[in-house]
Parts: sequence; C-alpha cells; structure tokens
Amino acid sequence: MFPLTRIAVALSGAISVLSASAACAQGAAPTDAPTASTLPAINVNATRAADSLTSKSTVDLKRTLDQTVGSVGFVDADSYQNTYAFTLRDVLKDVPGVFVENRYGQELRLSIRGSGIARSYHTRGLEILQDGIPTNLADGSGDYYQIDPLALQAVQVYKGGNGLAYGASPLGGAIDFVTPTAHTADAPNIVRVEGGSYGTVRTSAQISRVIGPLDFLANFSVNHSDGYRDHAKGQYEQVNANVGYRFSPAVETRFYVGVYVVDQLLPGTLSLSDALNNPTRAAPNAISGDQARNTRTERIANRTTVKLDSGELQFDTWAIHKSLYHPIFQALDQDGWTYGFAPRYTGRLTLGGMRNDLIVGARFFGGRTQANQYVNVNGNKGAQTLDSTQTAFNYEAYVENRLFFMPTVALMTGVKALHSVREYIDNGGLPRDPNYRSTNASYSGVNPKLGLLWQPDANTQAYVDITRSQDVPDFTDLTQTFSNTTRFTPLAAQHAWTIEFGTRGSRERVSWDVTAYRSLVRDQLLQYTTNPDVPAATFNANKTVLQGIEAGASVELLRNVTGRGVGDKVTLSGIWNLNDFRFKNDPQYGNNRIAGVPLNVLRATLGYARPSGFHIAATLDWVPSGAWADDANTLRVPSYALLGLQAGYDFRNGLSLFVDARNLTNKRYVSDISTVADARTANTAIFYPGEGRSVFAGMRYAF
Repeated sequence: MFPLTRIAVALSGAISVLSASAACAQGAAPTDAPTASTLPAINVNATRAADSLTSKSTVDLKRTLDQTVGSVGFVDADSYQNTYAFTLRDVLKDVPGVFVENRYGQELRLSIRGSGIARSYHTRGLEILQDGIPTNLADGSGDYYQIDPLALQAVQVYKGGNGLAYGASPLGGAIDFVTPTAHTADAPNIVRVEGGSYGTVRTSAQISRVIGPLDFLANFSVNHSDGYRDHAKGQYEQVNANVGYRFSPAVETRFYVGVYVVDQLLPGTLSLSDALNNPTRAAPNAISGDQARNTRTERIANRTTVKLDSGELQFDTWAIHKSLYHPIFQALDQDGWTYGFAPRYTGRLTLGGMRNDLIVGARFFGGRTQANQYVNVNGNKGAQTLDSTQTAFNYEAYVENRLFFMPTVALMTGVKALHSVREYIDNGGLPRDPNYRSTNASYSGVNPKLGLLWQPDANTQAYVDITRSQDVPDFTDLTQTFSNTTRFTPLAAQHAWTIEFGTRGSRERVSWDVTAYRSLVRDQLLQYTTNPDVPAATFNANKTVLQGIEAGASVELLRNVTGRGVGDKVTLSGIWNLNDFRFKNDPQYGNNRIAGVPLNVLRATLGYARPSGFHIAATLDWVPSGAWADDANTLRVPSYALLGLQAGYDFRNGLSLFVDARNLTNKRYVSDISTVADARTANTAIFYPGEGRSVFAGMRYAF
C-alpha cells in the first residue's frame, strides 16, 4: 500500500489546494452555476424552517448531507418521537451500516464498519458530535450518556472517511447529533410523560422562544428504571440548552450548555447458559462489589458564524468537565477537563466556470484527567492503589473539495493531517505503587480521500471513493491492568484504506440506499477480556480485512387502502448489514472472523398510517447466526428473531399518544459480548442477555 499512500496523498492534497486557491481568487459562484439537487431518500418534516446562521431546518440538514461523496445516513427525530426512545439504539436502529445493541441502561455497543468491534463499552473508532462540535474527550474516548434522544432535531451519520467534512478520520467515521433551536423546534412548548416495564418512568419538557435577535431553547429529561436485570437500576437526568444572538444579518453566535447526571448500577456479565436461562440475574461479583458507573458531566460550547459573500466562517470553542466514580474490579475515581477550538470555512465558489464546494478547517483540542484507583470495598473506596494523570493533545487540519467538472459529476478530493500526543504520569507514592513513572506516545499521519459523485437526475446518486483512516489509541487502550496493577502499554495507531461504492435515491414509491465497502486494516486495535471484572486488554492485530454491505430500502406497498382519496398507506422498509470482518493470515488466528459482531443483521418494519393521525407498525429484528465470542472461533451465540409492535394517534391539537411493545415472544438471546481470545481456556462469563418482553406507553403534548 505504500505507493498508493504516496499517490493518494499527493493527488488529493494537490487538487484540493489548487482548487481552493483558484476558487478563492475567482470569488463567489454566479447564480447560473450548475447545482446538484438533493435526494428525498427518506421523509423529513418539511414544516421546520430556520431563520438563523447557526441552525438549519431539517430539510436543509438532509439536503446538505446528501451532497456527500460517500455513504451517509440521516434520522429525523420526528421518526421516533412516538416510541419509547431512551437509548441510541432507538435512534439509529434503522440506519444502514450502523450496528447498535444495548447492554443495560444507556450503555451499548455502537459500531460502524467494524469500528470498536471488540470493545463492548463506551466509544471507540467513532467521533460523536453534538451540533458539529466534539463530545469525545481529548483522548478520543467518550460516553453516550450525554446524548438524549428527546433533545434532538436530527442525526447525520458520516460513515468511514466521510466524516472528513468535520475533520473526523477514525475508521467508523462520525455521528452528528443535531439539537433544535427556537427557530427549528416543533413547538414553543413540549411536555412528555411515559413509562412501562421494569419500573420505567420518564418525564421530559422543552421550552423555546424567539425574542427579536435573541432566541433560546431548554430541554429537560429525567428517566428512572429498575432495569430488566437485578442490580441494573439507573437514574438519568439530562439538560440541554442553547441561546443564540444575531448581531447583524451576517454575524450570529450561539452558546450550548449541557448538564448530565447519571447513576447506573452494573449487572455484569453471565455465562452463556445463564444469559439464556437466567437472564435477569446479576453477576455475583457485580453485587458483592456494588458495581456502578456514576458520572457528572458539564459541557459548554459556542459557535460563532460569519456570513461571507462566498460562504461562511465558523468558530467553535468548547469545554467539557467530567467526573467519574466507577467501582468495578477496583474503584475508579476520575476527574478531568477537555477543551478545544475549531475554525471552519465552507464555501460554494467557481473554478474555471465550474461549481466548486470547499471545506477547510482545523481543530486544536486537549485535556487532562486525574485518574485514581482504590480497592473496591462493597462499592466504596478502600486503600488507594493508583495516583495517575492522563494528558492528551491533538492538532489537526483538513480540507475537502468537490469540483463539478461536469454538471452531473463531481470530483471529490480531501486530506487531513494530524498530530496527537498522549502523556501518562504514575505519581507513585503508594504502598502498592511506590515509584514515579512518566511516559508518552505521539502519533502523526496524513489521511487522504479521493472520490467521484454522479447524479444523473434529481433523485439518483452514485458514488465511489477511497479514504485512509487513522485511529489513535485512547487511555482505555493504553492503560492496561494485569494482576491488579495498571500500567501504560505502548500501542501503534490503527490505520486503514477503505474503498466504497454505492447508490442512493428514490423512484415514485421506492427509495434505496446501498453501499459496499472493503477496508484493509493495519494494527487494528482489538481487545480481549482477561477477567470479567477487569477492562479488556488491547492489542494491535497485524492485518485484518473489514468488508460488507450496508443496504436499506423502503416501498409504499398500498395507497388509499380503505377508499379512494383517503390518503392512508401501507409501507414496508428494511435494512441489511453484512459484516464480514476477518483476520488476514494471522499467525495465531489465521483467517478467522473477528469476534463481537454477527455476520448478518436484518431489520424490517411494516407500517400503516392514516392522515387523521393513527399509525401502527410491526417490526422484526433478525440475526440469522450469532456472533463469535472468541477470536479462535470456538464459541458463538445463538441466532434470534425479535418481534415488536408500535401504535399511536396524533391529535390535531398537538397531543400524541403511543404504545411501544418489544420482544413480544419473550425471546431469550444475547445482545452483547465481552470478547475473549480463546473460549476454550478463558473465563466465559462474558455475555450480556437481551431484554425480555416489555411494554411502554406515553403521551406528548406540543403547544
């Protein structure tokens, strides 16, 4: 791949820079410049309209996303508002290419194209953005707890190298969770109450106003659940707010504030037999150690936008404070800050009379965490075993350019350069850890992107592109625990070349989104569990191949079902994810499949809706063959199929009622795995049972 690296870097970098400089010299595009239409691939709420430089309507968000040269996904928050949407699986389950499964509470495994395939907790191989601003900590790690599904307007999924538009370059790409403003909210006031199985009670409220040049929105959500399993009680309190002010028609600023309080007990992992036959029980060590994950997170961010004749300048700043108390194998007590600054320019220019779309940006962010550990005494802190400091810095610059050298064909070029530093200090001075140690690791890279977009008509697109990704290890990877001793373990950065080709579009009653991809990965960051109580150990695999198909389609089967002109309809939609992830000629694992994710994942929805407001849908989630639990491929979980039913009624006065029933047959299955190297020799209490039959109901009033 070495020649390919040099060729792609040189070509994409040169074309991007030349296009940028020439376009800037020629100025703004005239009104008769060729334009590309966007695709109505999925339905979005067209009633939302933005009158703001720092927020966009849902239609505009979808239109911008569809101009990406590569595979992307979109979710309008209105599509799930009449269901019990508590976790990110409830938000992302219908996006092709996204594998997402719950463990407990809001903890889940989220993977795109094999990102973080062997890590069954927290964030790995993905950038999680909120309103285009990173929520990951400085080392790349992060939680999903601060993303409240009820506080969203839409979700933009940039798979793989397509996250370059925001400077993201990990294997899985980036997901941007867009929150509403007073300009884009469904209504000035929204209240919601819901509840159901496992002692679940949830309330949410949102208020927004526009007062001249000032606007504000605040969203509050409280969720309590006793959990499907023993020792799985969770309490989530989430606040998301923003305030915008327009200084002039060309300058606007917006502040974002978030507060997230989470107290989640951990039920632990079980043997395969217990997961299938006694799924509600908790692991004995989870109870004896009163294991939990309690976080307190505060986030403040600002975006200031300046409108230019040829585009826009954005200046993003952010700061995140997070404290964590996490009694597991030991009691982890951490407190840290992350802060960053990111300028970004977007413009539609001309180059030799041709339309040229340009994005240029940089990101500078860092952070420091005080990470201490103590003996876990029934969930309380005993003797201290570790006094350490984790510091991370990142310096990034990127450019992406789309040149429409023909009215219907665009050449996309891009490149990102990065330099990241990880510093770890073990302060010592403890009976179990007397010695001071300081070490660091730095990572640099240049990651190019090259592709073509063809749009033969307003409702059809086809694309092909090749990108290089790079994943820098986070401190969960770099600090590993063996024999109750935590030490810094040097690891290489993971990098991959990915080629993808696909198409998306619509024809009358049919819409589709299909992509095939293949990634050749070096030094993939994989993990295996050494002890169910201890975070998994990370290692660099030599060569791996990640390839698959991301397919989604929707068709209106029937219209005017109950009579001419009634307007009711029956719709069938579905997704298919093929996840063919393997080692390549590995000295230990040969060409085995990488453990953690099943080969095929399918989901189908059959829905009926009436203009009067009534709607009902049946769902099927099917995994024909379960995932491998170990990289030696000696143990795998069973297949499963889950049935669900959702129904509701939207009244014209803004009141909505809904019922959401899940796993109707009470199927017992495994939802997630803490993978091991070889199940024949390892402790195999590594399985998370899926939730049983459940029913939730609620009401939403927008006024």
